[in-house]
Amino acid sequence: MAHTELDLRERRTIEDMLNAKLSVSKIAAELGRHRSTVYRDIKRNGFVDEELPQLNGYYGMTAQRSALRRRARRCKLVRLEDLRLSVIAQLKEGWSPEQIAGRLQFEGQPVRVSHETIYAYVYSPDGQSAELARHLPNRRKKRQPRRRRTPRGLVFPPDRSIHERPDYVNTRETFGEWEGDLMIFERAQGKMNVASLVERKTRFAVLFRNNDRSTTYLMNRLMDVMEPLPQPARKSITFDRGIEFRNWRKLKPGIGTEAWFCDPQSPWQKGSVENLNKRARRYLPRDAPVAALSNRDMKSICDRLNATPRKCLGWRTPTEAFRDELMKLR
Repeated sequence: MAHTELDLRERRTIEDMLNAKLSVSKIAAELGRHRSTVYRDIKRNGFVDEELPQLNGYYGMTAQRSALRRRARRCKLVRLEDLRLSVIAQLKEGWSPEQIAGRLQFEGQPVRVSHETIYAYVYSPDGQSAELARHLPNRRKKRQPRRRRTPRGLVFPPDRSIHERPDYVNTRETFGEWEGDLMIFERAQGKMNVASLVERKTRFAVLFRNNDRSTTYLMNRLMDVMEPLPQPARKSITFDRGIEFRNWRKLKPGIGTEAWFCDPQSPWQKGSVENLNKRARRYLPRDAPVAALSNRDMKSICDRLNATPRKCLGWRTPTEAFRDELMKLR
């Protein structure tokens, strides 16, 4: 498999999982990367401030910027002006990157560059500002990937996209369609997190604590929590594409529940659970001692949320609306 660098999504995941005090080995396993890749990125691209050491740490966005700067420094076409000008001149003559790289090798030039490096420069911000792509034999605004990102595609296949979700789910016509998410807390709280679920029609909320963020543990806990409900009350759950939900295939054979997934970085597509998370943060701020919360504490928080009248329910409470729907199933 060709080497690919970590992207911003992966670096944000590393940040979240480090805050949850997960080991590098577990982070690497969740990302499908070698542990040395993750360890090296944390070491290379971590933020360090000698004057304010309390701010030191790994931040996904900062790490991404650092990696891009380092990549630019090592790119020959950025560092070596004569080589860059020569390559650009040949591109304007209609030569392909393969032809340019091959000719450098044929001539035995002491400084050479691969066709991949030329393509990378053409589609870089500098190359795009100079409109170099228009000189390529096959002109595209963006480069097509050499291979499909199969691991991600297999985890969240197109037929599970929210755009394939039935219309009656979108319009909240039917009962038993849920949204799910994970609430993350400060690093000081360890590996603990809280899963949040909300039934779309009644806005009924379920919160439960997890000891870690692994997908196997989370899905097993979720099925344990949902299984006591009658099957028509747990038809489907819509998640985002977080790696903690990658074992979603267990749901259908386990409890008969379908899974749907939002588009990448589109949390508004599961607005009900995002709204629930905001309400729940009143009782579960990011510095909350999650490990100290008992099941009774979690139930108390759910009861408070579900006992609040909602305008969208005609001022009924979620508990009342949920109970009414369950009665219809009898």
